[in-house]
Amino acid sequence: MEEHKLTVSRTARYYTMGKPGPHIKYWVIACHGYGQLGKHFIRKFDAIQREDTFVLAPEGLSRFYWGGLSGQPAASWMTSEGRLEEIADYTAYLSSLHERYLGQFSGAAKLVLLGFSQGATTLVRWLHAARPAFSDLVLWAGTAPEDITYQGLEAYLSGRQVHSVCGDEDPYLTPSRMEAQLRLLKGWPAILHERGFTGGHTVDRAALKALFDEIRKEGEN
Repeated sequence: MEEHKLTVSRTARYYTMGKPGPHIKYWVIACHGYGQLGKHFIRKFDAIQREDTFVLAPEGLSRFYWGGLSGQPAASWMTSEGRLEEIADYTAYLSSLHERYLGQFSGAAKLVLLGFSQGATTLVRWLHAARPAFSDLVLWAGTAPEDITYQGLEAYLSGRQVHSVCGDEDPYLTPSRMEAQLRLLKGWPAILHERGFTGGHTVDRAALKALFDEIRKEGEN
């Protein structure tokens, strides 16, 4: 048996909340977690919806039935099978989406990257490859990958805001895993903020609103 690979076009799906334009002060690229769909994930962001805020929620390219053939459709960013090709595919996808909207905002608009669970690792891999000009990176119930090197990114990450957010009842992010993650993030030349909330492996609307209240306050200073 011999394995072969062929690059083909794909139709990607994404969702938005708000209207893009020069009036936007904050635009958010929000990546969902494993087993979610963009149309469900973006609903959480009604907690931060304002006229000056635009939210863009891309959906993972790989879909499957959650819980078997009778389950609901869900999406994933990658698995261990063909992982390097999947990483390359979603990196190119996110870059295309970023470029599609970038010119619709003024230079003063701040880009906030928010990844939930698997979406957090996805966003960090993308910024590692594409280096978009973001102001804030939010790792929500997720981690930055430890299998890539961050050397050479010192100037790029310097002064940027990084927020690590985790619920106090999250079954996936154990204390030891969070400790390792914080050690990694503290090695970045970024400004690290640690935030917690009461809850599990979810995007809590109240905690999301509180976070963006702080991001907006910082942006106005």
